[in-house]
Amino acid sequence: MSNNYISTELIKAILSEYNLPWDGIHGIAHWARVMENGQRLAEENGADKEIAALFAVFHDCRRQNESRDDGHGKRGGDFAYTLKGNLLTLNDNQFDLLYYACSGHTSGKTEGDITVRTCWDSDRLDLNRVNIKTDPDRLCTNEAKKPEILTWASKRAGDHFVPEIMSLWKKYKPL
Repeated sequence: MSNNYISTELIKAILSEYNLPWDGIHGIAHWARVMENGQRLAEENGADKEIAALFAVFHDCRRQNESRDDGHGKRGGDFAYTLKGNLLTLNDNQFDLLYYACSGHTSGKTEGDITVRTCWDSDRLDLNRVNIKTDPDRLCTNEAKKPEILTWASKRAGDHFVPEIMSLWKKYKPL
């Protein structure tokens, strides 16, 4: 799956600052699955596809470890802010949605704007990568709760499926 919302320059900037293993549980395969989850949900529910794609690459990009890391989503949103107007050309409303989605993605909330809820679900649908079954009661959108979506996303996460876009991103690893 190609993605027209994420430029080469943007992904290079994000990856050049990422301090954890690229193949870790919060690494770029996870980001790529979250992106595909978000695009599939947005296709059905009308959420902003650009925000869903950008959420995928920013929500965990400032993690400091692979376990509990309070504040990592806010740090991802803060990093996005440093790129606003340069590599990120969102309008103010879109940026606010991205920032809120990143900063609140571990809060457990399920209410709010459809785009934010789609972002949160796109991440929650990938929990099986760490052997956590996605609980439909903790999902935010009707689309994510559909059995066919849950089964599709859970299988991909559990199998550690590597989306095609990840091979493109991997080539940007600094020496």
